[in-house]
Amino acid sequence: MLRNVVPNSRAKQSITAVLLALKTEPGYCGCIATGRCLLKHSCRLRLFVLLLTAIMTLRVARADAPVPQNPSPTTQNYVGMDTCATCHDDVAKRFTGSSHYRVLLNRRVPGERDCEACHGPGAEHVSAGGDSAKIINFKKLKASEANARCLSCHESKAQTAKFSSGMHAKANLSCVSCHSIHNSKPATHLLSEKSPQLCFSCHTDVRVEFNRPYRHRVNQGLVECKDCHNEHGSFAGRELRTSANQDAVCFKCHTEKQGPFAFEHLPVKTEGCTTCHTPHGSTNPRLLTVSQVNLLCLQCHTLTPNVPGPPPSGPAHNQNQRFQACTLCHTAIHGSNFSSVFFK
Repeated sequence: MLRNVVPNSRAKQSITAVLLALKTEPGYCGCIATGRCLLKHSCRLRLFVLLLTAIMTLRVARADAPVPQNPSPTTQNYVGMDTCATCHDDVAKRFTGSSHYRVLLNRRVPGERDCEACHGPGAEHVSAGGDSAKIINFKKLKASEANARCLSCHESKAQTAKFSSGMHAKANLSCVSCHSIHNSKPATHLLSEKSPQLCFSCHTDVRVEFNRPYRHRVNQGLVECKDCHNEHGSFAGRELRTSANQDAVCFKCHTEKQGPFAFEHLPVKTEGCTTCHTPHGSTNPRLLTVSQVNLLCLQCHTLTPNVPGPPPSGPAHNQNQRFQACTLCHTAIHGSNFSSVFFK
């Protein structure tokens, strides 16, 4: 923390005093130098004060030290949006109706407003007759470089703060892979395509799941991908908005399943909803992973040794049509406040 700091005179004096104190024989506090200090507490206190003073003065010296800064482009390097519009008139018109333009409109510092806030100074680009090599073109940037420019403003927001560690960034996707700053189709979020079609352009396997007989109604617009996933990154798996076991995500809508209950069904709290359900779509009712409820229950509740979950107890039911589903009796399967075997 204190590297590359040149102490000022006050700091040097404090450091010298501390070094002398460390080397001084008993008697430093002013007592008779008999080889035995009579005021040990005072010696310790004074030494502590000197150490604290030295640390504080070093911090002040570090704060006063000149901080090297990267040279910034001069005002003459910026030409303004009106100059850009002479060639890019259609882009400028679309940009004036965007949220970026409204945010940058009140900025007065050159290079922090209009086109050049993102594309950099344009004087060389103009003087070279529109040479694309003299201006920042996001289509030609590496994904990491394009993301760095966007995140210089957007990284401070909670929604996008974890983008650099998210799966989309790791897949070498950039912000402009999904967003179109100049020609966005939806009115919000500057997306290049409406949701869920934008997500389906990459996640083709998920598109198929939403076409199954039993599904969350994403295609109908009642639910969106971003309701469960944070496309800009998450600490949870699969870019989920909350916990890795998906409980909090599902409970945003299915509040009656959340509990807490006096008698909890263990898999709900330990393994999550996807132990029994497929979240996007299924060929089975209630988005179950298997076609018959009893087969699903017996994956855990068996007589097999070393398998968690108690085996079925009570009267032995045959597997005819009447007793096909365990939930005919165990109705409160997600948890109950009255029955330890989830009868109600």
